[in-house]
Amino acid sequence: MIAARRLGIASLGFVLCTPLLYAEPGPHYRDFQLGGDLASVAALAGVSASEAKIIHQRPALIQELEWRLPYSLTGPTASSPDPVDQIVFTFYSDQLCRVVVDYDRSRTEGMTDADMIDAVSSVYGSASKSPQKGPVASSQVGEESGTPVAHWSGGDYSVVLYRSNYRSFRMIVASPRLDALARKATVEGARLDERDAPKRELARQKKDADDKRAADEKARLANKALFRP
Repeated sequence: MIAARRLGIASLGFVLCTPLLYAEPGPHYRDFQLGGDLASVAALAGVSASEAKIIHQRPALIQELEWRLPYSLTGPTASSPDPVDQIVFTFYSDQLCRVVVDYDRSRTEGMTDADMIDAVSSVYGSASKSPQKGPVASSQVGEESGTPVAHWSGGDYSVVLYRSNYRSFRMIVASPRLDALARKATVEGARLDERDAPKRELARQKKDADDKRAADEKARLANKALFRP
Protein backbone atom coordinates (compact mmCIF):
# COMPACT_ATOMS: atom_id res chain seq x y z
CA MET A 1 0.00 0.00 0.00
CA ILE A 2 2.88 2.37 0.82
CA ALA A 3 4.37 1.74 -2.62
CA ALA A 4 1.04 2.51 -4.24
CA ARG A 5 0.69 5.72 -2.26
CA ARG A 6 4.19 6.79 -3.25
CA LEU A 7 3.16 6.38 -6.85
CA GLY A 8 0.15 8.52 -6.08
CA ILE A 9 2.43 11.38 -5.09
CA ALA A 10 3.80 11.56 -8.59
CA SER A 11 0.35 12.44 -9.88
CA LEU A 12 -0.14 15.00 -7.12
CA GLY A 13 2.37 17.57 -8.39
CA PHE A 14 1.41 20.84 -6.68
CA VAL A 15 1.20 24.28 -8.24
CA LEU A 16 3.79 25.63 -5.80
CA CYS A 17 6.52 23.37 -7.13
CA THR A 18 5.52 22.41 -10.67
CA PRO A 19 4.84 24.28 -13.91
CA LEU A 20 1.34 25.15 -15.06
CA LEU A 21 -0.57 21.91 -15.46
CA TYR A 22 -3.42 23.19 -17.64
CA ALA A 23 -3.62 25.71 -20.44
CA GLU A 24 -6.90 27.09 -19.09
CA PRO A 25 -8.78 26.84 -15.81
CA GLY A 26 -11.28 24.03 -15.67
CA PRO A 27 -13.21 21.80 -13.28
CA HIS A 28 -10.20 20.05 -11.79
CA TYR A 29 -7.70 19.84 -8.98
CA ARG A 30 -4.36 18.75 -10.39
CA ASP A 31 -5.17 15.67 -12.48
CA PHE A 32 -8.41 14.99 -10.58
CA GLN A 33 -11.46 15.96 -12.61
CA LEU A 34 -14.55 17.19 -10.80
CA GLY A 35 -17.35 14.83 -11.73
CA GLY A 36 -14.96 11.87 -11.94
CA ASP A 37 -16.02 8.60 -10.33
CA LEU A 38 -14.60 7.05 -7.17
CA ALA A 39 -12.73 4.28 -8.97
CA SER A 40 -10.81 6.63 -11.28
CA VAL A 41 -9.98 9.11 -8.50
CA ALA A 42 -8.81 6.33 -6.18
CA ALA A 43 -6.62 4.82 -8.89
CA LEU A 44 -5.05 8.18 -9.67
CA ALA A 45 -4.37 8.89 -5.99
CA GLY A 46 -2.95 5.42 -5.35
CA VAL A 47 -5.56 4.65 -2.70
CA SER A 48 -7.88 1.65 -2.66
CA ALA A 49 -11.47 2.58 -3.48
CA SER A 50 -12.52 0.23 -0.68
CA GLU A 51 -11.12 2.75 1.82
CA ALA A 52 -13.88 5.23 0.97
CA LYS A 53 -16.21 6.01 3.87
CA ILE A 54 -19.96 6.08 3.36
CA ILE A 55 -21.31 9.28 4.93
CA HIS A 56 -24.94 8.79 3.87
CA GLN A 57 -26.71 6.28 1.65
CA ARG A 58 -29.95 8.19 1.24
CA PRO A 59 -31.41 10.15 -0.37
CA ALA A 60 -28.15 9.90 -2.35
CA LEU A 61 -24.86 8.11 -1.78
CA ILE A 62 -22.29 10.45 -0.19
CA GLN A 63 -18.75 9.09 0.18
CA GLU A 64 -15.38 10.42 1.29
CA LEU A 65 -11.95 9.16 0.30
CA GLU A 66 -8.86 10.34 2.15
CA TRP A 67 -5.28 10.56 0.89
CA ARG A 68 -2.43 11.24 3.31
CA LEU A 69 1.24 11.77 2.71
CA PRO A 70 2.88 8.37 3.40
CA TYR A 71 4.54 8.06 6.80
CA SER A 72 7.89 7.29 5.17
CA LEU A 73 7.87 10.75 3.58
CA THR A 74 6.99 12.67 6.74
CA GLY A 75 9.08 13.64 9.74
CA PRO A 76 12.08 15.94 10.26
CA THR A 77 14.46 13.83 8.16
CA ALA A 78 12.07 13.16 5.29
CA SER A 79 12.20 15.18 2.11
CA SER A 80 9.26 15.63 -0.22
CA PRO A 81 8.73 18.47 -2.69
CA ASP A 82 4.97 18.13 -2.34
CA PRO A 83 3.55 20.43 0.36
CA VAL A 84 0.22 18.59 0.54
CA ASP A 85 -0.36 16.85 3.87
CA GLN A 86 -3.76 15.35 3.14
CA ILE A 87 -6.64 15.47 0.68
CA VAL A 88 -10.27 14.54 1.26
CA PHE A 89 -12.31 13.76 -1.85
CA THR A 90 -16.09 13.93 -1.51
CA PHE A 91 -18.40 12.14 -3.94
CA TYR A 92 -22.07 12.69 -4.64
CA SER A 93 -23.68 9.70 -6.39
CA ASP A 94 -20.20 8.53 -7.49
CA GLN A 95 -19.23 11.95 -8.85
CA LEU A 96 -16.36 13.96 -7.38
CA CYS A 97 -17.99 17.12 -6.08
CA ARG A 98 -15.41 18.55 -3.66
CA VAL A 99 -11.67 18.33 -2.95
CA VAL A 100 -10.37 19.60 0.41
CA VAL A 101 -6.59 20.05 0.43
CA ASP A 102 -4.62 20.66 3.64
CA TYR A 103 -1.03 21.83 3.26
CA ASP A 104 1.76 20.84 5.61
CA ARG A 105 2.77 23.70 7.88
CA SER A 106 6.51 23.00 7.57
CA ARG A 107 6.31 23.08 3.76
CA THR A 108 4.47 26.41 3.62
CA GLU A 109 6.30 28.07 6.51
CA GLY A 110 7.03 31.71 5.82
CA MET A 111 4.79 31.87 2.78
CA THR A 112 2.48 34.86 2.71
CA ASP A 113 -1.10 35.02 1.50
CA ALA A 114 0.20 36.75 -1.62
CA ASP A 115 2.65 33.90 -2.28
CA MET A 116 -0.14 31.36 -2.11
CA ILE A 117 -2.49 33.47 -4.24
CA ASP A 118 0.17 33.82 -6.93
CA ALA A 119 0.77 30.08 -6.97
CA VAL A 120 -2.89 29.12 -7.15
CA SER A 121 -3.57 31.84 -9.73
CA SER A 122 -1.05 30.20 -12.07
CA VAL A 123 -3.58 27.40 -12.46
CA TYR A 124 -6.99 29.04 -11.93
CA GLY A 125 -6.43 32.53 -13.26
CA SER A 126 -6.93 35.84 -11.49
CA ALA A 127 -8.16 35.68 -7.91
CA SER A 128 -10.75 37.76 -6.12
CA LYS A 129 -10.00 38.87 -2.57
CA SER A 130 -13.58 39.88 -1.91
CA PRO A 131 -15.45 37.66 0.58
CA GLN A 132 -16.51 34.42 -1.04
CA LYS A 133 -20.29 34.08 -1.00
CA GLY A 134 -20.61 30.84 -2.93
CA PRO A 135 -21.78 27.47 -1.65
CA VAL A 136 -18.32 26.33 -0.56
CA ALA A 137 -17.74 29.12 1.96
CA SER A 138 -21.28 28.90 3.32
CA SER A 139 -21.02 25.16 3.90
CA GLN A 140 -19.95 23.60 7.20
CA VAL A 141 -16.59 22.53 5.81
CA GLY A 142 -16.02 26.10 4.62
CA GLU A 143 -16.91 27.58 8.00
CA GLU A 144 -14.49 25.15 9.71
CA SER A 145 -11.62 25.88 7.34
CA GLY A 146 -10.46 29.22 8.72
CA THR A 147 -10.28 32.67 7.20
CA PRO A 148 -10.93 32.96 3.45
CA VAL A 149 -7.92 34.50 1.71
CA ALA A 150 -9.05 34.56 -1.91
CA HIS A 151 -11.30 32.71 -4.30
CA TRP A 152 -11.44 31.74 -7.95
CA SER A 153 -14.49 30.70 -9.89
CA GLY A 154 -15.79 29.66 -13.26
CA GLY A 155 -19.01 28.27 -14.61
CA ASP A 156 -18.21 24.76 -13.42
CA TYR A 157 -15.76 25.19 -10.54
CA SER A 158 -15.15 27.19 -7.39
CA VAL A 159 -11.83 27.44 -5.54
CA VAL A 160 -11.38 29.00 -2.10
CA LEU A 161 -8.05 29.41 -0.29
CA TYR A 162 -8.13 29.61 3.51
CA ARG A 163 -5.59 30.42 6.18
CA SER A 164 -5.98 28.40 9.37
CA ASN A 165 -4.12 28.62 12.67
CA TYR A 166 -4.21 24.86 12.84
CA ARG A 167 -3.56 23.76 9.26
CA SER A 168 -1.44 26.55 7.78
CA PHE A 169 -3.35 26.77 4.47
CA ARG A 170 -6.35 24.88 3.12
CA MET A 171 -7.81 24.95 -0.37
CA ILE A 172 -11.25 23.72 -1.38
CA VAL A 173 -11.99 22.99 -5.02
CA ALA A 174 -15.62 22.18 -5.77
CA SER A 175 -18.25 21.85 -8.43
CA PRO A 176 -20.92 24.36 -7.35
CA ARG A 177 -23.69 22.23 -8.87
CA LEU A 178 -22.59 18.88 -7.45
CA ASP A 179 -21.51 20.34 -4.12
CA ALA A 180 -24.92 21.97 -3.65
CA LEU A 181 -26.61 18.64 -4.36
CA ALA A 182 -24.27 16.88 -1.93
CA ARG A 183 -24.94 19.38 0.85
CA LYS A 184 -28.69 19.11 0.32
CA ALA A 185 -28.49 15.31 0.37
CA THR A 186 -26.32 15.41 3.51
CA VAL A 187 -28.86 17.55 5.35
CA GLU A 188 -31.71 15.28 4.31
CA GLY A 189 -29.68 12.17 5.13
CA ALA A 190 -29.01 13.48 8.64
CA ARG A 191 -32.71 14.20 9.08
CA LEU A 192 -33.65 10.69 7.99
CA ASP A 193 -31.02 9.16 10.25
CA GLU A 194 -32.33 11.12 13.22
CA ARG A 195 -35.91 10.15 12.42
CA ASP A 196 -35.07 6.47 12.16
CA ALA A 197 -32.64 6.36 15.09
CA PRO A 198 -35.17 4.86 17.58
CA LYS A 199 -36.12 2.14 15.08
CA ARG A 200 -32.46 1.31 14.44
CA GLU A 201 -31.77 1.16 18.16
CA LEU A 202 -34.65 -1.28 18.70
CA ALA A 203 -33.36 -3.42 15.83
CA ARG A 204 -29.87 -3.38 17.32
CA GLN A 205 -31.13 -4.40 20.74
CA LYS A 206 -33.18 -7.22 19.22
CA LYS A 207 -30.17 -8.47 17.26
CA ASP A 208 -27.98 -8.37 20.37
CA ALA A 209 -30.60 -10.32 22.30
CA ASP A 210 -30.96 -12.89 19.50
CA ASP A 211 -27.20 -13.27 19.26
CA LYS A 212 -26.93 -13.79 23.01
CA ARG A 213 -29.70 -16.42 22.99
CA ALA A 214 -28.00 -18.24 20.13
CA ALA A 215 -24.64 -18.17 21.93
CA ASP A 216 -26.22 -19.38 25.19
CA GLU A 217 -27.98 -22.22 23.38
CA LYS A 218 -24.76 -23.27 21.64
CA ALA A 219 -22.91 -23.29 24.95
CA ARG A 220 -25.78 -25.19 26.63
CA LEU A 221 -25.77 -27.95 24.03
CA ALA A 222 -21.97 -28.28 24.08
CA ASN A 223 -21.80 -28.38 27.87
CA LYS A 224 -24.78 -30.73 28.16
CA ALA A 225 -23.10 -33.28 25.88
CA LEU A 226 -19.91 -33.27 27.93
CA PHE A 227 -21.32 -32.89 31.41
CA ARG A 228 -20.84 -35.76 33.88
CA PRO A 229 -22.22 -35.44 37.40
